[in-house]
Order: sequence, then structure tokens, then C-alpha cells
Amino acid sequence: MSGSQPFPPLPDLSEAERIARAKAAFERLKSRHSCRAFSDAPVPREVIEYAIRAAGTAPNGANHQPWHFAVIGSPDKKRAVREAAEAEERRFYGDDGEKPKASEEWLDALAPIGTNASKPFLETAPWLIACFAQRTGGIDEDGETQNYYVNESVGIACGMLIATLHEAGLATLTHTPSPMGFLRDLCGRPKIEKPLMIVVVGHPAADATVPEHALQKKPLEQIASWL
Repeated sequence: MSGSQPFPPLPDLSEAERIARAKAAFERLKSRHSCRAFSDAPVPREVIEYAIRAAGTAPNGANHQPWHFAVIGSPDKKRAVREAAEAEERRFYGDDGEKPKASEEWLDALAPIGTNASKPFLETAPWLIACFAQRTGGIDEDGETQNYYVNESVGIACGMLIATLHEAGLATLTHTPSPMGFLRDLCGRPKIEKPLMIVVVGHPAADATVPEHALQKKPLEQIASWL
């Protein structure tokens, strides 16, 4: 049986202080919105490194940490990502002259957000973080050991990544072209890894906007129940 260490100490706060901290975190996070217009202003690599370190602390199945974050900053590589992603997006929206891959209902749901097959932010933003889920590998990444709760683990890690980037004063966007197998090839990742999303990171452009539809959030009474 493996050993253990004492649980790390947590802040000794009063109830009022705990409520204040929780409220402050909510107030900061509620200002986070997906950004689809980025400037090319640089972001220090160290910011991205710390955000990925934060993501790497996420809870996960059997502590196998089944994730890999491929950070793309090269203009040539970002252009290649954009070209491949837009090819898939044209098929999704039916801009290639064929029947759209997306259902009419899906396209109607996206209409208030104003998305389309053009993704210039994939080249403009200073960083793209391609997030991969490792089906096997274990903590030693041997390529064979079974990983557990992979999608759940990587999803939590991506949430912590985005929250940390927001805390650093940066805009983000989760981009999920489908299929995303091209990311594995462009990033030189093994077949045991499945690309889940691209997190686009940078500063919002001066003319960046947020669709009013995206400002509609379900109230607490609708997203929580107390039993």
C-alpha cells in the first residue's frame, strides 16, 4: 500500500470570509465570455506555462493525468491549423456546396451567436492550446496502461485552464472543429491521444463583441436543487 501525507492546510476563514471569497470568484468568472475577435498583441509564454500547470492539478481518474496540452505559437503552424479547421467548418456549415453536416436544428441554435466557417482568430491570437485526451498511458505515459474517466478528467482540466487564463486577464475561446484528427498530425501526437478542443488565448480585439444571446445565463434556481 502506498504511503500518504497530511492533507495540506486550508485558510482558516470565518463564514463571512468564505462567502466573500466565493462571491468574489463568481464575480470575476461571470465576466468571462468566449471571444471570437482577437488582437495579435503578444502574451508571455510564462503565463501559458502557469495556466497549464494549474490545469495539471485537476482531479482525475486514478491520478493518471490523461492529458496533453500542445501549445501552438508559430505563425506557420497556426496557419496550418486554421486551414485544416476551416475545411472541416465549411463541411459543417455546408459552405462547400454539399449538404451541411450539421442538422438544421443545430444551425438554428448557433445562429444567435453568429458563428460561421471563417476562423481568422486561429491565426491572429498569439497562442492556440490543443488539448488532447490520452486513452492509455498511465502516469508514466507508457502507451499501454489503461486510463480512467478520461473525458471527465480532461474536461475538468480544461475548465481550470480557462479559469486561470481568465484570472490572468486574457480572453479565450474553445474551438471544436469536427473531426479534429488533423490536430494530432499537426502537433505530432500519438494515435492513443484524442484531440478534444483548441483553447484560443490572447487579448480581445478593439472591436470584439459579445452576442446578447451569450449573456443569458440560467438562474441559480434553475441550475441547482437542494435536497
